[in-house]
Amino acid sequence: MTYSQFDPASQNRVPWNFGAKIGPKRPFNQKQIWAIRFFLDREERIRDRALFDLAIDSKLRGCDLVELKIGDLVSGPEIRTRATITQRKTGRPVQFEIASDARASLFA
Repeated sequence: MTYSQFDPASQNRVPWNFGAKIGPKRPFNQKQIWAIRFFLDREERIRDRALFDLAIDSKLRGCDLVELKIGDLVSGPEIRTRATITQRKTGRPVQFEIASDARASLFA
């Protein structure tokens, strides 16, 4: 049920989402990324740092990141430079490169 435009009580009513930013969020800039990495290193959160680095490199959704297996990223004793994963939402395979920062944090 909506309010009538002629109702005097609704003339001063403010919408619940007034002032909220609508649309996609802006991506992190380089300074914010390094600040997050520094925080995770300082707090010794190794798993979170590895997931963060993988998220930055792969641009995957969170549900796809958490589903990654060791076998997707490691071949033998070393970490791969490229990995392929099938996205849950779209069902498409996505190939991404694992940068040296992410490989170092995964190795840790």
